[in-house]
Amino acid sequence: MKLEVKETRKKSITVGYLYESNKERLALTLLNGETGFEKEIIDKNFHRPGLPLAGYVDLFSYNRVQIFGNTEVKYLRHLSLEDRIKSFKRIIEFDIPCIVVTSNNVLGDELVQLATEKKIAVMQTSLETTKFIYFLSDFLDDQFSVQAAVHGSFVDVYGIGVLLMGRSGIGKSEIALDLVERGHRLVADDVVMITRKGEGILMGAGSDIVKHFMEIRGLGLIDVRSMFGIRAIRFQKRVEVVIELTDWNPDEEYTRTGLDTEGIEIVGVELLHVKLPIFPGKNVTVICEVIAMNYLLKHYGYDAAKEFAKRLEAVIDEKSKRIGDRAINYFEHDFE
Repeated sequence: MKLEVKETRKKSITVGYLYESNKERLALTLLNGETGFEKEIIDKNFHRPGLPLAGYVDLFSYNRVQIFGNTEVKYLRHLSLEDRIKSFKRIIEFDIPCIVVTSNNVLGDELVQLATEKKIAVMQTSLETTKFIYFLSDFLDDQFSVQAAVHGSFVDVYGIGVLLMGRSGIGKSEIALDLVERGHRLVADDVVMITRKGEGILMGAGSDIVKHFMEIRGLGLIDVRSMFGIRAIRFQKRVEVVIELTDWNPDEEYTRTGLDTEGIEIVGVELLHVKLPIFPGKNVTVICEVIAMNYLLKHYGYDAAKEFAKRLEAVIDEKSKRIGDRAINYFEHDFE
């Protein structure tokens, strides 16, 4: 089953946004002010321009963030000033978004001035190249990942990200509130922003406006963080189980054993899908907890449905070898 949602993906971010969002996390310092802040970054990958500096530009990925580490800086230093300028000019002739110099390396005033003339931002960081690349890749991957807005409630139940879905007014927010009351943590209500990380991971979070506010019909808006404290919320969580709340229909077939589980696809990632019929008096909150715990058991290698099926097959096989025996053995005394 595939959930039809509108997928979005950023086409670009500005150099200014990159700096403002990461100046503390990546320890960034501007070497030529806010020059080139309006330039756009359109690729989530980065580039280390060692070969272009040496003269080979046929495969130069110039539209990426250019990282000057120890190798690039030491190469430039071993050149004469004239050759250094010539080498640097060779790459800034391309439409480079920005340059970041790592490990507190010094690029040189003459090269920074050349970059400024071409309106290319030059930044410096104290982080080592490997560590800087790790953080930068994580940030850019988030920015350019596929996103989708899903209507539902998202709760961390025993460490499992449970997404509650269903028609409007079926009780998603009330169930989420009951789960929070029982010690679980709310991630988002009403609008859940889902981002695909890598190939098989979905991360869910609330929207900037709603965050941890919740609408309870007949009561209105409540602030879960203010009411239940910081322990009752999370800002993001991996989405692992989707529980679809449906109205009870006596004519519909529902799974009875759990052997025939089905999945649901959200933005290209397959997740466990549990279709849960509800009716007045049914304790859905406890069932949601059990679904989360059962998922944990499966994660650690124990599947109750498969274990029961094996046990049943073993009993049937044993009984078939003992035809004629009494099905039930009665005991004289009821001792444990």
